[in-house]
Amino acid sequence: MKRNKLLALLLSLCLLVALCAGCGAPKEAAAPAPDAGKTETEAVTIRLGGLKGPTSMGMVKLLADNEAGTTENKYTFTMAGSADELTPKLLQGELDILAVPANLGAILYNNSQGAVQYLATNTLGVIYIVEKGGSTVTDWNSLKGQTIYATGKGSTPEYALNYLLKQNGLDPASDVTIQWKSEPTEIVAQMAAQDHVIAMLPQPFVTVAQGKFPKLKVAMDLTKEWEALDNGSQLVTAGLVVRAEFAKEHPDAVATFLKEYAASTQYVNDNVKEAAALVGQYNIVDAAVAEKAIPACNIVCVTGEEMKTALSGYFQVLFDQNPKAVGGQMPGDDFYYILKD
Repeated sequence: MKRNKLLALLLSLCLLVALCAGCGAPKEAAAPAPDAGKTETEAVTIRLGGLKGPTSMGMVKLLADNEAGTTENKYTFTMAGSADELTPKLLQGELDILAVPANLGAILYNNSQGAVQYLATNTLGVIYIVEKGGSTVTDWNSLKGQTIYATGKGSTPEYALNYLLKQNGLDPASDVTIQWKSEPTEIVAQMAAQDHVIAMLPQPFVTVAQGKFPKLKVAMDLTKEWEALDNGSQLVTAGLVVRAEFAKEHPDAVATFLKEYAASTQYVNDNVKEAAALVGQYNIVDAAVAEKAIPACNIVCVTGEEMKTALSGYFQVLFDQNPKAVGGQMPGDDFYYILKD
């Protein structure tokens, strides 16, 4: 009997403890957490890729800020001398954003069923007509009957030169003789061997050649010559492409990247000496060459509808000469990444 009373007493005590605990719980749960209502977003790491030369110069301040820990996104950077080394990494998901020749962006889009999109034009034309040992070249008509040494056969430089010659009343096949070389260094060697040379060279090789031949004259800037046609398009050297899957999954990170990249290009153009030091630091181009070349490299960050209008017109020029130059067909509207308001 005493045992039953003791058991009943113990059960009553347990029940009382449980009730007390239950009464205290709501007060504890009702107390707001210190960060209630706040969402903390971790910075997205974007894997960037770029090529040696002007196409990567515009991102050097972004890369330096990333190392200093002052960017909103986090970045890694892979650089190569050839697009062939990096485009497979983009398509296989090992890179997220890549700087490439503009028409290669269209080719990647067409060959991957739309797996890449074009984010921004980052380099306008970097191609110039130069002359060593004379002042023959004054306008397009002055090129008639001349020999032009050039690089880039079968790619954008050839299409751009042919287009501009035709638009200015010259037949590339009969009015001029174009001697195609595989590397700009071959043209520099040609300059050393001849007293008078007319050539089409890209930056920074124009700067390199001027270092060897101080009297080398820049006769025509093909970017300005293209703009003079006033046809709504632009001569575009390179741009930034993004994996469409990455852009869909991380729209805020992409928007932040474009903001940080635009600020980087502005810094490069406004602070040439400091930017050139960064270009050398990241082994993109020798700093001394970069300091002289940056003002002539047409580094920009053109996005949105302005980018789409200018680039689609440029692609049409390439397509009309050779459809393979843009991957066989004109890219669809979904190729152009337009930020939503």
